[in-house]
Amino acid sequence: MKAIVLTAGEGTRIRPLSASRPKPMLPVADRPLAAHTVDAAVDAGADEIVLVVGYEAETVRGYFGEEYRGVPVSYAVQEEQAGTAHAVNTAREHIEGPFAVLNGDNLYDPAAIDRLFTECPAVCAAEVAHPRNYGVLSTTDGTITDIVEKPADPPTNLANAGAYAFPAEAREWLEVPASERGEHEITDVLARVIDRYAVTPVTLDRWLDVGRPWELLEANEWKLAELDRRIDGDVSDAAHVEGDVVVEAGATVKPGAVIEGPALIREGATVGPNAYVRGATLLGADVSVGNGVEVKNSVLMRDASVSHLSYVGDSVLGRDVNFGAGTNVANLRHDDDDIRFTVKGERVSTDRRKFGVVAGDGVKTGINTSLTPGLKLDTGATTRPGETVDRDR
Repeated sequence: MKAIVLTAGEGTRIRPLSASRPKPMLPVADRPLAAHTVDAAVDAGADEIVLVVGYEAETVRGYFGEEYRGVPVSYAVQEEQAGTAHAVNTAREHIEGPFAVLNGDNLYDPAAIDRLFTECPAVCAAEVAHPRNYGVLSTTDGTITDIVEKPADPPTNLANAGAYAFPAEAREWLEVPASERGEHEITDVLARVIDRYAVTPVTLDRWLDVGRPWELLEANEWKLAELDRRIDGDVSDAAHVEGDVVVEAGATVKPGAVIEGPALIREGATVGPNAYVRGATLLGADVSVGNGVEVKNSVLMRDASVSHLSYVGDSVLGRDVNFGAGTNVANLRHDDDDIRFTVKGERVSTDRRKFGVVAGDGVKTGINTSLTPGLKLDTGATTRPGETVDRDR
């Protein structure tokens, strides 16, 4: 079965992290987000991966190439972001028989993807607390009978998780009319398949749609927890490494540093001396964590640097970020309420009690900068020495 993986979207809700790379290529543990989806498809027996690309397409091509884990990789270009059915239709020439469609910005339970392929036609589904926010599936005797998008009165709590295995005939049904929001929806294709076939719901044990920055943190919390301890880098005898920690070859952990897993220290990264890394933390390639720095439950992307005597908690730092000495991130409100964050101009709840800052590529802070919870620093933003920043910039 061919697996069509959608990676063309711009990822506007996760900005500024997607300002220079597609959201599916943001790091989750030891690989890009989309690679977890592709791996699940390969493990399920996909004989070809078709990646639908668009925004910053060369980043996707550069990572996956023409073959991935021994499986051929092809590309289809979606010039205009006009919906999921439109995206799959761009890959039409690659479809010859039954085919799967997976979202490159979702994390799926791999065992469910294996079953999805086996049960074709099938759809992955997840039980959710607030089904009004999703496409909702109805079932009878183990077969899907209907799907309705974001209903005011949901008939079930079974959400469409955006992973499909379609029969070959569905190739001819990909050209669907635009929906009320002006997009060509893959759920309209699914509705037609439901009318003609017995479609099996495949329930996911775990599923995450990574759309906003704090969900990237959650994705890393999930995948870092699956790591097995491995120390290949240079770790000082005077450092303490506890739990499931991976220190890749070429990484350095200096004297006095304490690392409590799950954590991944990638090649070329340097920790310490006397630094403290804890929680589910990813330190990307060539990251520098200086003397007396504490990093907790955070993602620091390639070439980020946090200078001495700083604190970074529950935060996401993009590439080439440089936090000056004494920069401190606040990640908890005094009233103990959920942290709010700006998404496409609107302040929304993260549903997290602790959440720090999101810094785009190239952000630089002056020494002794204080950053308040739920703060967004756009690509290239700077602060002055001693400044307290309590508004996005």
